[in-house]
Amino acid sequence: MAISVLAGVFAAAITPLKSDSSIDLEALPVFLGFLASRGCHGALVLGTTGEGPSFSPEERLDIWRAALRVRESYPEFRLLAGTGTPSLTETINLTKLAFDLGYDAVVTLPPYYFRNASEEGLYKWFETVIAQAVPSDGLLLGYHFPAVAGLGFSIQLLSRLKESFPHQFAGLKDSSHDKDFGRALAERFGTDLAVFSGTDSDFLWALQNRAVGCITAPANILSPDLRQLYDAFSRRADVSEMQSRITRQRHVLERYPPFPATLKALLARLCGQARWSVRPPLVSISGRDEERVVGELSY
Repeated sequence: MAISVLAGVFAAAITPLKSDSSIDLEALPVFLGFLASRGCHGALVLGTTGEGPSFSPEERLDIWRAALRVRESYPEFRLLAGTGTPSLTETINLTKLAFDLGYDAVVTLPPYYFRNASEEGLYKWFETVIAQAVPSDGLLLGYHFPAVAGLGFSIQLLSRLKESFPHQFAGLKDSSHDKDFGRALAERFGTDLAVFSGTDSDFLWALQNRAVGCITAPANILSPDLRQLYDAFSRRADVSEMQSRITRQRHVLERYPPFPATLKALLARLCGQARWSVRPPLVSISGRDEERVVGELSY
């Protein structure tokens, strides 16, 4: 696989929602254009930060179709679709839809409801998804986020999937915050597996350990700094000061979970975007916390 097909800075994009929690389909491609203008190579649409599990299959299709309009202004902007659900059938259908629409890749969580699934069961689940839904030239990234999903990918499972599907099983979004796991990925796969850091505070470390880019929630507002670090690292420049700034900002944001509500408030407050809602069970950030996070980011 040509790593350059996917390498770079990706935002785990928020999903614009109106005050009644309905989808603002007109705003979505405009917002993705905003991300492109600030240095993002692409975006993950309907990942965790995009509140993916909150939407029906029909809504996901509407969102993915609307997102494609960003390419009218930014034809090279890469789009990744979050397709993981606990349902094997639904995940297959969503993955097929994403490739039929022309998405560059899918990012797929393991079946997160089944937290006691065996490694053999997870292999069979992904084997079936890839065999039935990913075309021969398609790319699937696993989504390793055990703190949220309740289960993830072992090195052995990744090795087995890579051996079975050397092209289609293209890589991993690693949101584990586990440097031992990151080192093991680099040692086992080198650059044969396209690893994306899901943790902004570890971005430099991940690049030094053969990651090809990042897919992060804070990239919704921090993408200029992330892109500057990515480009400077490619030139072998000293980026330690850039990483320190990004790390400080990431740690501020981590104090105000969940990311979708906080990022939507900050996009309105700091970036001139509309004040978008979140869908229950999430709730908007309080005014008090909004003032605090703005102050801490500005410090």
